[in-house]
Amino acid sequence: MPIYEFVCEDCDHQFEELVSLSDKIPPKCPKCQSDKVKKILSACGIRPHGIPTGSGGFKAPACSSSG
Repeated sequence: MPIYEFVCEDCDHQFEELVSLSDKIPPKCPKCQSDKVKKILSACGIRPHGIPTGSGGFKAPACSSSG
């Protein structure tokens, strides 16, 4: 199940929720229990294949010069 980010239109509370792809009804706001909740665009965490978690980022392959 993917994690989506939501914002409440009544109290402006932002929260994340695990939501099944088959769920048609958005979750209620955990702060005020309002039904006026909309999904917002959020950044996602993508790690390129082959780079271990915690490596500090992408490192370009070393170049070898034959000369």
